[in-house]
Amino acid sequence: MDKQQILIAGLGLIGGSIAKAIKKESEHYIIGFDVNEDAMHFALHHGVIDEAATNFDEAALKADIIIISAPISETIQLIARLDDIPFTKDVIVSDTASVKGSVLMAANSLTNKAIRFIGGHPMAGSHKKGIEAAKEHLFENAIYVLSPLDSATVENVDTLRNVLSATKSNFVVLQSDEHDEMTGVISHFPHLIASSLVHQAKKWEKKHAFLPKLAAGGFRDITRIASSNPVMWQDIFYHNQSKMSTMLEDWIIEMEQLKKLIEDNEKEEVITYLNSAKNYRDGLNEGDRGAIPAFYDLYVDIADQPGAIAEVALILANASLSIKNIEILEVREGITGALRLSFYTKDAQAAGQKVLKQRGFETMIQA
Repeated sequence: MDKQQILIAGLGLIGGSIAKAIKKESEHYIIGFDVNEDAMHFALHHGVIDEAATNFDEAALKADIIIISAPISETIQLIARLDDIPFTKDVIVSDTASVKGSVLMAANSLTNKAIRFIGGHPMAGSHKKGIEAAKEHLFENAIYVLSPLDSATVENVDTLRNVLSATKSNFVVLQSDEHDEMTGVISHFPHLIASSLVHQAKKWEKKHAFLPKLAAGGFRDITRIASSNPVMWQDIFYHNQSKMSTMLEDWIIEMEQLKKLIEDNEKEEVITYLNSAKNYRDGLNEGDRGAIPAFYDLYVDIADQPGAIAEVALILANASLSIKNIEILEVREGITGALRLSFYTKDAQAAGQKVLKQRGFETMIQA
């Protein structure tokens, strides 16, 4: 396809990763805009973008494609600014927000006939943030949702998809309402629940001061996403509030029913409930990356002696296996290892287990 001038407005983790992928895989010219001048300087200095723009309107006039990668409320503000820009040609505009309803409503209210708006949501992320954490492979094999408005033609969608194909994402077209419901279920709502579990533990800490020492293993796994950016998630909850409210109502009913099963000692019903959840969870396709970053953990039993951790790390390094995270477990109930190693992929997890077993280490993968 022809060389495109692409404006990426918002050079954080998401916008920076999109820019890196496009730069690596194509000859398109990338203009970067961000209110954070340090982020723009970093992106320009490290070759993430070809040009740093300090004026959004002027940069937009140069662009064939505009990708707005900012928090939802700021995205809506930038969309509104586009209405007054005197474009001399049609321009494709997209976003990366995790809530599509309010964004597409703002885009649908535009009167500028040159704008061809296609909502977007790359469903992958990281616990890190900022342009420094951007990776060209961040969205590889991830779901990338596209939600075109009527003003966008099939050719417009194909053009955007071709540019974004550099991310190596799996593209799917969804209506805004179904997108917001599904991401609400598997991404937004779990953040609320994780935060509520942490608050519950914090309250019980007043009675049991030793409780934080026990908060390892499963508790840390299930509440890991509660460590995400609070300001960003408040913005998401605000723009998806009706669906969050509905899901909270459903959750309260679910918990009341579960509470009754426990109180009435309904043994078989509880087993059925847990087994049903296990079967559904085990059937989820772990080959596809979703809205919550995946972790592929391997537990390793090591001797309590100097150099033990270094030996494990060296074995994996010699096998060209990268570790995403390494944790020393203080509580080992139900698992065999004292180390928890997190890998980027399931294949790396399996390869890590194989090479460590060959060197005599006891390992376990916990489903």
